[in-house]
This record gives sequence, structure tokens and C-alpha cells, in this order.
Amino acid sequence: MRLRSLPAVLALAGGLALAACAEQPSASPTSTATPVHLVQGQETARGTFVGLSNHETSGHGSVFWNGSNWVISLASDFAFDGAPDPVVGFGNNGTFDNNTIIGPLTADTGASVYIVPASIDVGRYNQIYVWCEEFAVPLGAADLTLL
Repeated sequence: MRLRSLPAVLALAGGLALAACAEQPSASPTSTATPVHLVQGQETARGTFVGLSNHETSGHGSVFWNGSNWVISLASDFAFDGAPDPVVGFGNNGTFDNNTIIGPLTADTGASVYIVPASIDVGRYNQIYVWCEEFAVPLGAADLTLL
């Protein structure tokens, strides 16, 4: 089931901008996903990463409520081919939002967790991104769906 519009109450922590940087930006992914609809403590959103800007990004990412914060979790199957300055954040319908950068990608492979700041309204987004801050290009994105 595709995610629906989120209440403003939801704050999903910065998605992992997973993908290596390229000097020349490529087109943003074309997504028809709608914003995620999450209920604190009840629903989880999950997506599968695809590489962007000629980078390889794969594996799963999810968003969940841990009892006090929204969290982005990259699964153990997550893999990224590397790039300078990759960060995790959110986007919507193929467009990354620079205001959602949660922090640097902590590992190119394997599981990692990112606490989403309360200032980020997770309900406004339907994608987790791995973004190259240095070259301002997407490295990978995962369209979120409810589980």
C-alpha cells in the first residue's frame, strides 16, 4: 500500500542519502509515491533503495517510532558504492529536500540508525535519500510504503 499524506505530528529523521557523488547531476528519480501516512507507535514505512547519478545503492530502509523519536533505519542488506560527503535525508516525489539532512551516512554497507530531529515533519515526505552534499546530487533513494 502506498503511503498517504502524513499528519504534521510525524517527524521522520533524515533519510540516508545513499549514493556516491557525481560531478554532473543527473535527473531526479521519477516517483509517483504520495507522502507517507504514519501513526506514532503503530505503523512502519519501508522502501528499497535504487541508485541514482550513476551510483549503486541497494537494500532496505525504514522509518519507525521508537517511543520518543522517529528513526530511519538502514537494514543489514544496505549497500552503497561510495562517494564524497554522503548524507541521509528525505524527499518527496523525486525531489530531495535540503532542509531534511539528518547527518552523514555512517557506513557504506550494513545496518545503521539515524534519529530524525523533531523539527522535520516526516509526514511531508515519501522517500529516504542518500545525497552527495559536495556535488548536490542524489546518490540513492527509497520510495516508502506502509507495512
